[in-house]
Amino acid sequence: TLCPVARSTRVVGDRWSVVIVRELMLCVNRFQDLQAQTGATGQLLAARLKRLEADGIVAKRAYSSRPLRYEYLLTPMGFGLAPVIMALRTFGETWCKDPAEGLAVRMFHRQCGAELDLQGGCPTCGRLVALPEMMGQPTPAYAAERAARSAEFTERRRALASSQTETEE
Repeated sequence: TLCPVARSTRVVGDRWSVVIVRELMLCVNRFQDLQAQTGATGQLLAARLKRLEADGIVAKRAYSSRPLRYEYLLTPMGFGLAPVIMALRTFGETWCKDPAEGLAVRMFHRQCGAELDLQGGCPTCGRLVALPEMMGQPTPAYAAERAARSAEFTERRRALASSQTETEE
């Protein structure tokens, strides 16, 4: 199809691809950390990363040779999805939760330090701020949620490794 929306959703039209890109934008680049924060199974995550790499959204780079391990980085094409992620953030904050919960991430203007509105407007400068000029800060509740996910994932892996060791003995 010539439709750019249909073409775009072929590349990142599922939940997993979008949350993987979100995590990569948050500088979560290693497989284990991506798995912890997305909740994806190892097989699903590996498949999505391969597809995102094949589509030019993600590049992988070895960070360890023994054992061989990779980190995943957004390409310029992947960074082109930043406005999409921001639009989904705005939609989610506006329509998908109780306003009393507050924001998950507060966005600030790097230049003047003012907190931005959901559309990226700076109340001090009186203009929309470009994405590279924004800086995000997770609220304490969201930071705690992410830390709890990481800790739970680490504990599950530790328990699995322990049970496998006991089985082998």
